[in-house]
Amino acid sequence: MDEGRRDDHGGLDALVGGGSADGGSADSADSADGADSADGGRLVRGRRLRGTRFVGCDLSDVVVRGCDVAGMEIDSPWLMEGGSRLLVNGVDVVPLVDAELNRRFPGRELRSATSPSGLREAWAAVEQAWAATLERATSMPDGTVDASVGGEWSLAQTLRHLVMATDVWLGRAVLRVEQPHHPLGLPNDDHDTEAYDESAFTAPAPPFEQVLEARAGRQAMVRDFLGRVSARELEEGRSNPHAPEHGETVLSCLHTILEEEWEHHRYAVRDLDSVARAGR
Repeated sequence: MDEGRRDDHGGLDALVGGGSADGGSADSADSADGADSADGGRLVRGRRLRGTRFVGCDLSDVVVRGCDVAGMEIDSPWLMEGGSRLLVNGVDVVPLVDAELNRRFPGRELRSATSPSGLREAWAAVEQAWAATLERATSMPDGTVDASVGGEWSLAQTLRHLVMATDVWLGRAVLRVEQPHHPLGLPNDDHDTEAYDESAFTAPAPPFEQVLEARAGRQAMVRDFLGRVSARELEEGRSNPHAPEHGETVLSCLHTILEEEWEHHRYAVRDLDSVARAGR
């Protein structure tokens, strides 16, 4: 994910999981597309899209009427951002999804903390969540940490990506380190960012023990920073590491890190559940 917010000119490419888009294709046998709908958008009528997988697409403001959506799965990392709505039969389900995710992942509700003490509590909560998930993963059959579900990142790759995200948003954005990147970090596949030079990263998959070591070091870096940051420092201006012409604050950078942590933790738990079900 590392970019944190949809409109920060960094994208959230990895938050859609990095999976392939080969999960089905549109069957146009019954297609009867019209030119335009009443509100000026494209009208698509009578098409069978069962099993189609949409990855990295802009489906904002799409209107679905009189369609069979049984079994539809939507995963959007931007769902809770900026007053977004998702109406299902006239009901905005965004607050319901947010509340349910907070119930499933205790401590997630702290991710929007604005004080130093609140941020420390929020970071402790996400560290605790990850510790429990890693304990679970390492107790599962050999190869679990390297297992890819649906073509998406494995747990080991996810941890490497979070190393990179910490380096981008704390090391470079907040601390202004010119070259903050750990070589084991795993970037997104976006090549138009100014946040890093891909030559800083090693391509081969390292042993999991090395991944854990790098990850622990970056977790400690966040913990140490939060232990000394002041309320005044949180308000200081910073540049978006992906698009320096766009402003951030120290606080907004820390919020991006927390969002990264919780979103990727959610993905990791989801995929571990899939691995566990497949092994039954």
